[in-house]
Amino acid sequence: MSQEEIQSLKDVANKLRIHSVESTTAAGSGHPTSCSSMADIMSVLFFKTMKYTVSEPKAANNDPWAEAGLFPTSELMKLRKLESDLEGHPTPRLNFIDVATGSLGQGLSIACGMAYCGMHYDKSPYRTYCLMGDGESMEGNVWEAFNFAGFYKLDNLCAIIDVNRLGQSDPAPLGHDMEAYRLRLNSFGFHSIVVDGHDVGELIRAFDEAEKTKGKPTCILAKTYKGYNFPSVVNQENWHGKKLCSKAPDASNPKIKSPVAVAPIVDISGIFKLSKPPYYRIGDSLATREAYGTGLVKIAQDNDRVVALDGDMKNSTFSLNLRKVMPERHIECFICEQNLAGVGIGLACRDRTLFPKTNVNVVGSHCGVSIGEDGPSQMALEDLSMFRSLPGCTIFYPSDAVSTERAVELAANTLVKQTMSDKVLIIAGGITLQKALEAASELAQSGTNVRVMDIFTVKPVDKEGIIKNATECGNKILTVEDHYPEGGIGDAVLDVISMEDIKLKKLAVREVPRSGPPMVLLEKHISGQTSKQSYHED
Repeated sequence: MSQEEIQSLKDVANKLRIHSVESTTAAGSGHPTSCSSMADIMSVLFFKTMKYTVSEPKAANNDPWAEAGLFPTSELMKLRKLESDLEGHPTPRLNFIDVATGSLGQGLSIACGMAYCGMHYDKSPYRTYCLMGDGESMEGNVWEAFNFAGFYKLDNLCAIIDVNRLGQSDPAPLGHDMEAYRLRLNSFGFHSIVVDGHDVGELIRAFDEAEKTKGKPTCILAKTYKGYNFPSVVNQENWHGKKLCSKAPDASNPKIKSPVAVAPIVDISGIFKLSKPPYYRIGDSLATREAYGTGLVKIAQDNDRVVALDGDMKNSTFSLNLRKVMPERHIECFICEQNLAGVGIGLACRDRTLFPKTNVNVVGSHCGVSIGEDGPSQMALEDLSMFRSLPGCTIFYPSDAVSTERAVELAANTLVKQTMSDKVLIIAGGITLQKALEAASELAQSGTNVRVMDIFTVKPVDKEGIIKNATECGNKILTVEDHYPEGGIGDAVLDVISMEDIKLKKLAVREVPRSGPPMVLLEKHISGQTSKQSYHED
């Protein structure tokens, strides 16, 4: 490059610094010193290296950039304001942002998902870039992602660590020991390049070298200084998240060239269907996780955009079924669950997902005390409450093999036992549905009828159906769940009957369980016998 072009990129970096100072001063808070350390990296990457169509931020052929964006400069003065989409940390409310990031550690995992998709599915030459801070690079999630990228030799991925030496409250653990960073990255299968992060020429050469490196991902280790070009605060502690009033030099306007379109546009609209309907013999006992494996293969046969990720549990979750018939559609993420979630989000950003209206579908197994002898550390007894707290999250709770397969197609709550003289509505899900049915049968033999509903979706629940059936059953509900009482089925039902004159009692696991046979644990905590006792107590 000519000296004039290099100077132009330097000017862009300084303009970015000016914007960061102006916007954070108007907001009263923000991160101008961190922006200053990475400004030269951003200038070279966004205005020189990346292929990005500014007018089409979601174009399939764009180089994905996990932590950068584009918006009118007039909006900068609204940073962090309630009415502005320019939030303290970027979110997908901005149309050029794919995922919410910030210094949380998940960015590299998401970038891995994007890069994996580009290499193995889209077969497209786009490259994926992920910029991280050195403090953030201490996150375990980051090293799970480094391991994933190195193992799969994602040479279309370029990670950049802004090594500015300072964290939020203390210096980062490695300071400016660039050799320590280099050796660590090399040991994870990366091609690592150490550069002066404020030298535009070195950055240009490093990004060129990264693009030419084949067979392994690249990490550019940029030695920078927090607050660079602001003499009163440069390389000083205790300036994290604070506004500045310093001035920065003027800068020239950047010029961006549009890339040649190379990636296909993908249509993932429409409802996905199982290639074959579920078929099981009535009375057979089959783990729902096995039905998940069967359903996964069927839905993958119907749509070539479906992929499955697993955390070294494929022979237990039965996602191995998909790997056997379509190995290219199964991604082993090993025992790195945080990275698995991030890779899934990255794939979803490139239009790889089970359903067109959701980004990521999480399938869990081994929930509740019914897993038995493995013990309480292996029992998911708070999973429903955690997922219920997520906005826009739909929760399916299948009770048998058929409902598990149908869960991938969406379904409604179902009454599985009813009469015209029911005294109580029992709402259950999963393994407790069978226990509720057993209790209902025994009660019927003694002349007492109860109605049993399979909740199936814990969020959203069928408000109208629950209220209607509860009203027909004497305004009494008994919920039965293999879960702690907080945030599970009982609370989900309470949310929809809170304004009604309906009495509800919850049966749930109310103490940390012990190891034991599944049926013994269910008997102890939430068995059909307990359901009968609870009815009579009412």
